[in-house]
Amino acid sequence: MKRELDSLVSQMQASGITYDEALREFKKRFILQVLACHRGNQCKAAKEMGMHRNTLSRTLAELNIDPTQVRIGLKRPPRSERPVFETKLAMR
Repeated sequence: MKRELDSLVSQMQASGITYDEALREFKKRFILQVLACHRGNQCKAAKEMGMHRNTLSRTLAELNIDPTQVRIGLKRPPRSERPVFETKLAMR
């Protein structure tokens, strides 16, 4: 993992990404991943990351992350919006 991180940092530096941009993107992706693992539960996600829930809430606002969208993205679409696979059509 260290090699991958070193490579990523080198690529970011070579492409002119600033420290602030890199840090913001890392925070955003890390938080979204942890939130997704906890199905949008901010209390559980904050606990896993070792921060207070209010701190997570403020960080979400700073990063323009809508926690409602995280939860909605994890739900299955209604049956009417799900794709119909060919095997189901063939069975009819």
